[in-house]
Amino acid sequence: MSGGYDRDFLRARLELPSPSATTTLLDYTHFSVRFRPARKLAAIVGVNISGRELNPLAREGTWHFDERIPREQQAGPDVYKNNAFDRGHLVRRLDPVWGDAATAKKANQDTFAFTNAAPQVDDFNQGKELWVGLEDHVLGHADAHDAKLSVFTGPVFADDDSEYRGVKIPKRFWKIAAWTNDGTLGAAGFVLDQSPLLGKVELKKALTQRLLEGEPPPLGPFRTFQVPVGEIADLTGLSLSRLTNADRLASGMRELGKAPKAIQLESMEQIRL
Repeated sequence: MSGGYDRDFLRARLELPSPSATTTLLDYTHFSVRFRPARKLAAIVGVNISGRELNPLAREGTWHFDERIPREQQAGPDVYKNNAFDRGHLVRRLDPVWGDAATAKKANQDTFAFTNAAPQVDDFNQGKELWVGLEDHVLGHADAHDAKLSVFTGPVFADDDSEYRGVKIPKRFWKIAAWTNDGTLGAAGFVLDQSPLLGKVELKKALTQRLLEGEPPPLGPFRTFQVPVGEIADLTGLSLSRLTNADRLASGMRELGKAPKAIQLESMEQIRL
C-alpha cells in the first residue's frame, strides 16, 4: 500500500506546505491532510495524481471519522443533516484512486474521511462544475510523458466565518495544481468563492435571522477564479514561494507587461497554463 503525499512524486521536489497554526499531519493513500482541530476541518490537503494509472471506480464509499483524531474535534455527520450542505471532498474522490486494484480501492475509501470534508453548498451550478473539473483540465495540459500532478487544496479560514452547529463555515476555498515539463515546475492557482452577494446591511440581517432559526449562514452561488498563487499565500498565510515562482498565470501576465490579477472563469478555455 502507498503512503501519504510524496514530495518526490514530480521531477521537482515539492513539499506539502505547512500552516503557521497548529495542525496534525494525517497520511492516507496517495494523499495527506494537515488537520486543524481548532476549526474541526483540514487546513490543507495534498494529493499525488498519476493520470496514466487512474482507476475510475464507482462512487462507493462510507463517510467515517478518523480514529486518530478525537471525534468531537471533527466536523462529523451532524453538521450536514437536514440542510443544504454537501460533504465537500477536499481531495477529490478520484484523484488518489490509482495503482493496483487494492490500492485504488483503499484510496477511494480514504477520501470519505470527515477529515477530508468541508461544508459546501449543494447547488451544482456552473461555478462548481468548473471547480470539480480543474484537475482533469490541468492534467490534460501537463507533461505528456509524466501525466502527473500534485494538487493542494484547502479552505480560507477567516475571523468572520459564521459558526453553525459548532463549526465555522468557510466562504472560500483554494486549490493549486503543480506539474513538471522537462523537469521545470509549473503551477496554477484557483479560488472557489461562495461568499453571499449581499450588501453589508443585508448580510448582517440575513445572517442574524438564519442563525437564530438554526439555519446555515447565507452563502452565494459558486464563483471560480484563477488567481496568482501569491494571492493564495496572502489569503492563507502559507509559505508558497516555490509555487509562486512557478505560477503560469503571473509569469504570463508579466511577459505581457501586465500586473497579475484574478480571472473569473466562465469556461475551462480561459485558464492560463
